[in-house]
Amino acid sequence: MSDVVHDTWWVNKRDLLLRMAKEHGDAYVYDLATIESAAHSMLALNSVSRVLYAMKANSHPDVLRTLSAAGTDFDCVSPGEVDRLQHELPDRGKDRILFTPNFAPRDEYAWGVSEGLRVTLDNLYPLQKWPELFAGQRLFVRLDPDHGGGHHEHVVTVGKTSKFGISLDEIEALKHLVAECGASIVGIHAHSGSGILDPNNWHAVAATLVEAARHFPDVSVLDLGGGIGVADKRTDSAFDLQALDHRLSEFEAANSEFELWLEPGRFLVSPAGVLLTRVTQLKKKGDVNYVGVSTGMNALIRPALYNAYHEIVNLTKLDDEPTETVNIVGPICETGDKLGTNRAMPPCEEG
Repeated sequence: MSDVVHDTWWVNKRDLLLRMAKEHGDAYVYDLATIESAAHSMLALNSVSRVLYAMKANSHPDVLRTLSAAGTDFDCVSPGEVDRLQHELPDRGKDRILFTPNFAPRDEYAWGVSEGLRVTLDNLYPLQKWPELFAGQRLFVRLDPDHGGGHHEHVVTVGKTSKFGISLDEIEALKHLVAECGASIVGIHAHSGSGILDPNNWHAVAATLVEAARHFPDVSVLDLGGGIGVADKRTDSAFDLQALDHRLSEFEAANSEFELWLEPGRFLVSPAGVLLTRVTQLKKKGDVNYVGVSTGMNALIRPALYNAYHEIVNLTKLDDEPTETVNIVGPICETGDKLGTNRAMPPCEEG
């Protein structure tokens, strides 16, 4: 973190956003040019063969079209996401979609296979119980690399307390089941967490996956997942994509037989979005100041769920000095309905 305040699209479009808030009330607003720029920065990485947008981050049609035009592929976790993608982008080839359900029922895997999608398994159970579905299929498997990180325990997706991925000590069982049902493994995938800021993380994941890949002669893809952190504040530095590219290029030079894929989600869309809301009431309880706004955890659950930090500004008084410390809260009947705690703000007013 530095004292430098980085320029952002929403500062430059402040007047437009204020007009939109007055005309439309509470709303999410996304800047497509910022999304496009983020996509191009990922696609420019020399070490990465494919960038797949994790569609669960934001499935708005204009977001999907912008990313598709930029050149990304897509990671989908449900038939609903795939259907939406194909509806909005009917010319998008199915080979550009990775279908990665988690603890899904049998019929969703059967559907993915029948649709000709690239299907990812992250459990031995489907191969044990439904082997007939995967006969002759070229599959991806999600492994648990057993090392990773994240900004909150709920987004750390490795280790025995995480529901995701096949443990490394199950590799031999996986080999046996794949051979028994007549399938082949062509891609190995991992996702070690979300909000990770250390570029070395993905090199470590790649090193783990390449060892696992030696057990499966048909593997040509190492999908390193997503989870790239974003700047929470305008004074935070952006994630160092060049450092990531450097580390992965080192890996690629020693393992050129494999393609490296990445699956950014929030990294591509979070900096492009703002949530507009208005002040409804003010309250003081003892020495605690509350600013009530017209939306809350119903629109943005991350602060309540993850204790996540989202920068909050008074857009009307953006240039004013902060003189108060306040808690920004929503209208939902939950004590946890907080968007921000102990924030320095200029004096706020209703409206």
